[in-house]
Amino acid sequence: MNLRSYAVCVWMIAGSWGIAGPAATQEPPRADYYIYVGAESEDLLHRIRFGPAGAVLDRTIPVGEIAVETEGPHGLNISPDGRFLFMTTGHGVPDGKLWKFHAGPDTLVADPILLGYFPATLDLTPDGLYAFVANFNLHGEMVPSSVSVVYTPDMIEVERIETCTMPHGARMDAAGTFLYSACMMDDQVVEIDTRSFAVSRRFSVAVDREGPLPVAADPDGGHAHASAANAPSAHRPPTCSPTWVVPARSGRSLLVACNRGDRILEIDRGTWSLERILETGRGPYNLALTPDDAVLVATLKQGAGVQFFDLRTGRTLAVARSSTTVTHGVAVSPDGRYAFVSSEGVGAEPGKVDVFDLGDFSRVAEVEVGQQAGGIVFWKMEGGADHERGPAAQPTGTVMLSSSQEK
Repeated sequence: MNLRSYAVCVWMIAGSWGIAGPAATQEPPRADYYIYVGAESEDLLHRIRFGPAGAVLDRTIPVGEIAVETEGPHGLNISPDGRFLFMTTGHGVPDGKLWKFHAGPDTLVADPILLGYFPATLDLTPDGLYAFVANFNLHGEMVPSSVSVVYTPDMIEVERIETCTMPHGARMDAAGTFLYSACMMDDQVVEIDTRSFAVSRRFSVAVDREGPLPVAADPDGGHAHASAANAPSAHRPPTCSPTWVVPARSGRSLLVACNRGDRILEIDRGTWSLERILETGRGPYNLALTPDDAVLVATLKQGAGVQFFDLRTGRTLAVARSSTTVTHGVAVSPDGRYAFVSSEGVGAEPGKVDVFDLGDFSRVAEVEVGQQAGGIVFWKMEGGADHERGPAAQPTGTVMLSSSQEK
């Protein structure tokens, strides 16, 4: 179902509930919000500032080492103290690398380090000492790949944990004890114990086969490793193709984006069972939660839009169009007021970063950036009297924003 068709369904639901439209718009920002985004096809990092004066491109930083090759900035994250920006590049000779910058000056701290094939998403432990990087292996054979563990003060890879075929996404729970990664070609979620650097649990997200899997690789259990005994053709075509998994900050559940299945799965971490399924527009890709776990934001990569959910009820609050196509990443401000969404664009089109107000789900700003804007991360807030989430207005039901509301 494309976004236009989905919008009709949303409007039908809204009409059946007697909903007139979105909640009242929140007041303009009082603080300045800073975000980093990578332009994968141009080897650029951009810093964006959004505040009372609107959204502007604050700074552009060229990245990479090889003049004749596009190295592809992909994953971004910020150290918990806000001092350092970490970036992965997916290409190289032959592998990509992990980079560490001083956030603000945007200067390199040390030489980048080689990891596995196509390092992609990364996350950090709450103390910032370890980075976990999913080695996506986008261009390689359908064989098991890994998650690299890097000791960040010295930028040394201390472990490489074999997980599954094409691991994508890497997000830590709030306590920092477990990392979760999705397996696009194996239809799995993998849990890694950050204290032992080992896989602790697996969960199948394949349609009609959701549930726990053995920790050990078992083709018959749904973990179809390609090996001499089990060739690549043994892979079942993925029915979910998970691209992202995010733990709720409460610690109770995981949210998994099924890019192929057009749905989001909620998994109970305690019972390790499927709790519910949220239907989405076309191609959910990345996910983010507000700090209070109240609103779930999902980018719709094939649908060129963003979908907002009330996490408590599972109800869609709104579906909004992105300002260009191939919607990719999302970051939510720490006060829960805004979602910052990257979109790649197609061909020679520029990438975009859109800003959505989480009070009424309207698009309030957009900034043009380099081609194939993807990885995005929130850096900091400056100014404003209150950085905590206030009593934001919430819609009473589902709405589809019209173009006149997306400004």
